[in-house]
Amino acid sequence: MKDLRTRLAAGEVLVGDGAWGTLLMARGVRPGEAPESLNLTQAGVIEEIASLYVEAGADLITTNTFGGSPARLRQFGLDGQTEAVNRAAVEAVRRAAKGRAYASASVGPSGHLMKPYGDADPVDIGAGYERQIRALAEAGADLVCIETMTDLAEAVLAVRAARSVAPDLPVMATMTFETTRRGFFTVMGVSVEQAVRGLSDAGADILGSNCGNGSVTMVAIAREFRALTGLPIAIQPNAGLPEPLDGRLVYPETPEFMAEQARGLLAAGVAVIGGCCGTTPAHVRALRGIVSAMRS
Repeated sequence: MKDLRTRLAAGEVLVGDGAWGTLLMARGVRPGEAPESLNLTQAGVIEEIASLYVEAGADLITTNTFGGSPARLRQFGLDGQTEAVNRAAVEAVRRAAKGRAYASASVGPSGHLMKPYGDADPVDIGAGYERQIRALAEAGADLVCIETMTDLAEAVLAVRAARSVAPDLPVMATMTFETTRRGFFTVMGVSVEQAVRGLSDAGADILGSNCGNGSVTMVAIAREFRALTGLPIAIQPNAGLPEPLDGRLVYPETPEFMAEQARGLLAAGVAVIGGCCGTTPAHVRALRGIVSAMRS
């Protein structure tokens, strides 16, 4: 495959994959169980989900390592297996991709509030990210995807960790914003402008947003990013906001609706378009169709 940075520099739009949580639960992940544990116990399931997204046309396939930092795995007694958990996830994606898609190494929040807001030591959190990302890189990840961040300080720690232990890999960093009367802010009070400045200074190659919003709101967020940076932008919306239906929560955006909104994302100059909560291989297939049609 071509170098990822080269493709983005040439103006190519890449398609990310969709949600993993729903598909994992449908395949046996129980409430209170670490989804990452399946990397070790049911690697075939991880490979199957990755294959569904490859066949749907995704260029980037997320590894099942969102909670793969030692701090997050410690909640399930798995921190001693950090390297094995992360390595197995990358290997499963690479088997599924067969050279047709990039293995995008997912790195999510630690699950702890850092000082002064909480009691987590930033030094420990940063060292944990280094440990996780080193394992991901050594297993053959093609890029590091730091995602769903709300605390800029923690996101910066993760980006710097990637730059330190995997300097050759592209780093994509996305934060989750909410709509307020003053504009878009994370729950920790980080604005888009602050995110752009902080993540860029830390060394991220690709900036953007994922989760927390449907595709309509994400178009507005994408425009704000585009006005503030010349770096490639990544946007991964939810399939709308969850709504109660027959005792369960459902995401209302159909693949067709999300694909139509992707036209706005493309017009805003987004370089990586994928999906987050509630999206499926069908959503990714629809996004692939729009991106391919506009490219031709």
